[in-house]
Amino acid sequence: MKCVLIVEDDKEIAAIERDYLEINHIQAEIASDGGMAMEMMKSKRYDLLLLDVMMPFKDGFQLCKEIRNTYDVPILMVTAKTESVDRIRGLGIGADDYILKPFDPAELVARVKAHLARYDRLTGGSKDWVALPKETEKDIAIEDLYIVPKGYKVYVRGEEVKLTIVSKHKVNF
Repeated sequence: MKCVLIVEDDKEIAAIERDYLEINHIQAEIASDGGMAMEMMKSKRYDLLLLDVMMPFKDGFQLCKEIRNTYDVPILMVTAKTESVDRIRGLGIGADDYILKPFDPAELVARVKAHLARYDRLTGGSKDWVALPKETEKDIAIEDLYIVPKGYKVYVRGEEVKLTIVSKHKVNF
């Protein structure tokens, strides 16, 4: 089951988003601010983020930049900021879509499903695919196989396979 992280400080809006997603068989968890969202992302892989722009402590624009520097995950901004400059800014810093409040919950679910499907197509749709932090983006993950070229390591189903280095020639991936 897909899991969405809702980052929203308004508890009523977050509950509406969560309820509509769960009715449509998409698991959803809520973070009430950017700091909480980053902590949650460190401990769990989310398939998509719904991100409010106007939040306390760290706004959605700052959080979007931070997430884009570390994770590769679809981000949909859900906000009351209606100026085109805000939409352009959000999309320019890495958001994949921008949904204006008040929103139609059915449209929100349709957009979430469309982005999840697009992301599955781009990543091969493997259930075992793991979102890698960007500092390891040259690592390769294919189902049960995980290769770390820089460290000369290979893992199969989480177990390291011992390799013998035959040549000291550098291999570029």
